[in-house]
Amino acid sequence: MKRLPALTALGTILALCAVALTASPAFAGRGPKWHLVPVRPFTFDARYCGFGVGVTFPVHHEYTKILKAADGSMTTLTTGALTATFTNRRTGKAITENLSGPGKVTTAPDGSAAITEKGHNGLFFLPADARRFGLPTLTVTTGPVTESVTPDGAITALSRHGHILVNICTALNQAT
Repeated sequence: MKRLPALTALGTILALCAVALTASPAFAGRGPKWHLVPVRPFTFDARYCGFGVGVTFPVHHEYTKILKAADGSMTTLTTGALTATFTNRRTGKAITENLSGPGKVTTAPDGSAAITEKGHNGLFFLPADARRFGLPTLTVTTGPVTESVTPDGAITALSRHGHILVNICTALNQAT
């Protein structure tokens, strides 16, 4: 899983969180083998929206569990509450969105991955991938999304059944 670039390859915050998983202690009430997903503030550079977009996480109660199969594949389940605040670094305009998922990433022994997301999700694409799939570079969706990713991080397929709730770049670029 380390071979997949966190933001551009997996294209989702849920996948980013799954990739960033470290061995943190399980929290009471979530059950055994569930771990708080480590997230840190970060910034999308100007190639995504034409201006930098800062991302922070005011609500962070998202947990993950890794299941290992006999064939060497791993399934990472992610669930819980997660909201992100997206801030236009040029103007200071900010919006806060629900990105709680849930999501599932199944990584094959060769490093390829199948990603399934439901609920509210953040999808983040490099501009070339956004054009290829006809989606905004930074968006919040609702409904099922599936992606297939090669071991080197290229998105080979994307299927979305649901709605685009927010085009983050457009929302942050509008006058207040």
